Amino acid sequence: MTATTTAPPASPEIHTPAGRPSARLRAWATRAPLLPALIFMIVVTQLPFVATLVISFFDWNSLYPDARRFAGLDNYQEVLTDADLRHSVWTTVLLTVAVVLASLVLGLVLALLLDRRFRGRGIVRTLLIAPFLVVPVAAALLWKHVLYNPEYGLFNGLLHYVGGPQPDWISNTPLLAVEASLIWQWTPFMMLILLAGLQSRDHEQIEAARVDGASDWQIFVHLTLPHLRRYLELGALLGSIYIVQNFDAVFTITSGGLGTANLPYTVYQSFYQAHENGLASAAGVLVVIGSIVIATFALRVVSSLFREEVSRA
Repeated sequence: MTATTTAPPASPEIHTPAGRPSARLRAWATRAPLLPALIFMIVVTQLPFVATLVISFFDWNSLYPDARRFAGLDNYQEVLTDADLRHSVWTTVLLTVAVVLASLVLGLVLALLLDRRFRGRGIVRTLLIAPFLVVPVAAALLWKHVLYNPEYGLFNGLLHYVGGPQPDWISNTPLLAVEASLIWQWTPFMMLILLAGLQSRDHEQIEAARVDGASDWQIFVHLTLPHLRRYLELGALLGSIYIVQNFDAVFTITSGGLGTANLPYTVYQSFYQAHENGLASAAGVLVVIGSIVIATFALRVVSSLFREEVSRA
């Protein structure tokens, strides 16, 4: 009796038809149009950040270039321990929290109003979006000269008409003046995000709640707010990313005086006025790190919103 062995079947060879590119070549062909944009992004954003990171480890004053020396983490230690820099960090936190919370509340109120049907709703929505489309420097100049000016500003003009006082808004309430201009500009952004959330609600569920006798307030508290939680988080995170880095309003309205200098303005002062390249770079790196942390949470919220929409569909 002879044992016969059966050879394993040979794996079929994959032949690429003549004239048809391989899968790897097709993949590179689809990615090739993105390479110029990728290279541009690396050159414009990543290389300057690497240079800033390197400079942050040096004691480098541009007025004394020959005295440059490696300082290790001394610049970061000074940023975190210097009283003026700590105050600028606190001002940045206070400015960000106040603007984001006020913009969210006002944006929610406006979104609830625009969620109702009324004549001219499209025109009203366009007018409410307009402040967000204004260039930040132009918006700050508008508030500084057209509204805040103690001699010819609109606010004092209205107070003069009713016989009220004529305060110097920027000198008396400098931080509030900066916050008001930013709230005016960022409320439409929050309104758009929350309006999209309101229009994605399950209207059948709301109608069922009304049939069961629920009041408008109960529907808002128990149905609308839980549904808007992700949208509120998204608006807060995206707004925080911008306002943490805000420079235009502080520079234009108060020039960083009267206790309104936030961390980006302090970086500007250290670099362009004190010529402390290393110290300014260290502060800038900390701003970027804080923005990245906030952006990471924002991306998680966005991804969770997409997952919810896909599961609902």
